[in-house]
Amino acid sequence: MLHPVRRLRDALLTIALASTALIAPGTAAQATSQATTPTTSVSAAGATGSGYWHTSGRQLLDDGNRPVRIAGINWFGFETANYVPHGLWSRDYKSMIDQIKSLGYNTIRLPYSDDLFSGTSPVSLNTSGGMNADLQGLNSLQVMDKIVDQAAATGLKVILDRHRPDSSGQSALWYTAAVPESAWISHLTSLATRYAGKPAVIGIDLHNEPHDPACWGCGDPALDWRLAAERAGNAVLAANPQLLVFVEGNQTFNGSSYWWGGNLQGAGQYPVRLNVADRLVYSVHDYATSVAQQSWFSDPSFPANMPGVWDRNWGYLFQQNIAPVWVGEFGTTLQSTVDQKWLKALVQYLRPTAQYGADSISWTFWSWNPNSGDTGGILNDDWTTVNTTKDAYLADVKAPGFGPVGGGGGDVQAPSAPAGLAVTGSTASTVSLSWTPSTDNVGVTGYDIYRGATLAGTATGTSYTDPGLTAATTYSYTVRARDAAGNVSTASTAVSATTGGSGGGSAGCTAGWHLDNQWTPGFTATVTVSATTATKSWTVRWTWPNGQQLTSSWSATTQQTASSVTATNLTYNGTLTPGSSTSFGLQGTWTGANTAPTLTCTAA
Repeated sequence: MLHPVRRLRDALLTIALASTALIAPGTAAQATSQATTPTTSVSAAGATGSGYWHTSGRQLLDDGNRPVRIAGINWFGFETANYVPHGLWSRDYKSMIDQIKSLGYNTIRLPYSDDLFSGTSPVSLNTSGGMNADLQGLNSLQVMDKIVDQAAATGLKVILDRHRPDSSGQSALWYTAAVPESAWISHLTSLATRYAGKPAVIGIDLHNEPHDPACWGCGDPALDWRLAAERAGNAVLAANPQLLVFVEGNQTFNGSSYWWGGNLQGAGQYPVRLNVADRLVYSVHDYATSVAQQSWFSDPSFPANMPGVWDRNWGYLFQQNIAPVWVGEFGTTLQSTVDQKWLKALVQYLRPTAQYGADSISWTFWSWNPNSGDTGGILNDDWTTVNTTKDAYLADVKAPGFGPVGGGGGDVQAPSAPAGLAVTGSTASTVSLSWTPSTDNVGVTGYDIYRGATLAGTATGTSYTDPGLTAATTYSYTVRARDAAGNVSTASTAVSATTGGSGGGSAGCTAGWHLDNQWTPGFTATVTVSATTATKSWTVRWTWPNGQQLTSSWSATTQQTASSVTATNLTYNGTLTPGSSTSFGLQGTWTGANTAPTLTCTAA
C-alpha cells in the first residue's frame, strides 16, 4: 500500500517564512544584482538549444534538429499564496537566475496555480536597495513575464507547470468544483498564446501529479487522465503549435501503484494522441524516503533493484524509443544512507552527460528552494549559498550547453588539474586569481572557481576576480577545468588570500568581471562594482584586449571609443555604502579570443 505523497509546502508557512525574512534581510541579499531587463536578447540564432523544440523518437531536438537535453531545476512559489517564486523576499530575481545558470542548470520549471489568472499580486516581494525594482506594482502574471524574459536573456529555457488549481493545495484530478476543466484548459491556452513568439518557454506541464482516483485508459471522461491530457494538449497546440506538451503519469494502472504522477505503465498500451506530431514528452516524478517510505527501498537487493522499478513504471518509454521522458521532479534531504544510494542510482540511470550527451532522460531537480520541507533544496536556508553536496550528485547529468557532448563510449577523459594557481591582487572586497591552462585530449572549455566548497564563478580564460567579499577576511580558492564532454578535472592546489581593510582604496571602489555566457560570435558579462568608501557615483573603465565590441548594456550608461569602454552608474545605483556592491550587465561580440579586460573603478 503506497503512502500518499505529502509535501510540506503549506502556503501559510511560506508566508510566515517570507515575513520573517523581510524583517531582517541579510546584507548579502541587499548586495545582489540591481540590473534592469536588457534591451537586447542574449539568444544566438542557430546556437545549440535555440528556438522551439520538438521530438523524434526518444530524443528532444532544437530548431536546428540538434539533440538537446533538459537539465534543470524547480523554482516554486507562484503556486502558493505568495504568488511569486519564493526567495524574492531576500534576493533579486535576476541574481537568482544568474546563479541557476552559473551552476550548470539549463532549464527552470515554474509551478503555478490557476489563481494566477485572478489578478493576484505578489506577497513578500523585497524591493529594498533596488532589488526587484522592475517587479514593483506588477501582478503575478506580469512577474512571470519578467522571469521568462530574464531567463531568455540569460540563455535558459522555461517549462510552465500547472501545479495546483488554487494556492490551497494540490488536487488528484485536473479539475475541482471551483476550477472546472473548462477553466483549466482556458488558462493553459491563455499561457500558450501569451508566450507565443518567446521560445524560451518550450512547453507546458499540463497538470501536476494526477493520482487516485485518476485513471489511465479507463475511458471515463471524468477520471481518465490520458483523455483529459489529450483534450488540454490539443487545445494548447491549437493556440501555439510550437510548444512541447508535457504529460505526467498517474498513480495506479491495473492495480499497480507508484508515486503520484510517476506511473506511466499504461502509456505504452494507451498513448497520448496529439494533433501536432512530435510535441509529446512524458513526465514522471520520483522521490526518496524523505518524502515517503516505499516497498522497493527495503528490497534486499536495493539499490540494484531500482533500474527494474524505473523500467517498469516509465523507463521503458525511453528504452523502446517511444517518446522522450522527463523526470520533472525528484529530490531528497539526503539525510539517510538509503536516500543517498537512491539518488546516486537514479543519476546513473538518467545516463551521465559525458557518456551519452543529449541521448538521455531529461530532468528538473526538486528544488531550487531550501523551504521544501521533505526534500530541502540546492540553496541553503540563507537563500544564497549552495548545498554543494546535493549539487555535486547532479554534476554528471548536467548539460549547461544543451547539446550532445559525446556519443556512447565517447570522451571520458578529464582535463589535467589547473596548475600555478596564484593570487594576483586583492582589495577590501575582491580577490584576483590566475593559473596556467589545463590540457585535455579534446579541449578545455572552461574553469570552475571554488571559494572553499562554494562555486564562486566560472571563466573561459585563466584568470578570475571574485567580487563582493568581506573586508579583512581570509578565503581559500581552488580551480577545476571542464571539457566539452562535461568531464571535470581534479582540483588545483589551494591558495589563500586575505582581503584588505574596509577603509582602503583611494579610488573609492573596485570592479570585478564575470563572463556569464558565450557563443560565436557573442557573449554577455556582469561587472560588479564594490565600494571601499561611501560613493555618490562611480565610473568603470577598460580597454578590450582582443578587439571585442560592445553592443548593449543595462544598469549603466556605457560608451565605447575604439577599444576603450567607459561605464557610469544610473541614478538609482550610484550611491553605495562602504562594503556594498551593485552590478551592471553588457552584451558584445568577439573574434579570436574573448579575454577578460582589466577594469579600473573610480568613485565620487
